[in-house]
Amino acid sequence: MAAQPTTRTREQPQGDEEASTELKLGEFQNVPTLTLSEARLLINAVLDHRKTSGREFQETEMLRSTQDYLDVFARFKQKENIEAVERLLSTQTHPFESFERSQLGTLCCETAEEAKTLVPSLANKIADQDLQDLLDEITKLRTFVD
Repeated sequence: MAAQPTTRTREQPQGDEEASTELKLGEFQNVPTLTLSEARLLINAVLDHRKTSGREFQETEMLRSTQDYLDVFARFKQKENIEAVERLLSTQTHPFESFERSQLGTLCCETAEEAKTLVPSLANKIADQDLQDLLDEITKLRTFVD
């Protein structure tokens, strides 16, 4: 008797979205994206505004889970650092796609090789040394305490 598979079959992706050496993001191709740090900042600002304005809102389990996730995985906590990272990524001489900027700002890769492995579309856009210099600047903005 043949052994039963221990995993389920992988579902084939619908559409032609692909984040490889060539970005194929389908309907999301030109959609602005956020880093996890920017998303955390935005959600917290909206919630603070709602609380101070007296608007009634219901804090759902999904919202709490999202906030918990962002609190853990957002690499930058201070607004000044989040804005500085965005400026660094937006003012590069190499035009990054919004998706690439958000990935670099979220992943905080240590080496150019790591960044190009995790974000393959960077492979032919920027020289390794230029990317390493950018990553080093981003790392300087990180704080390792809450």
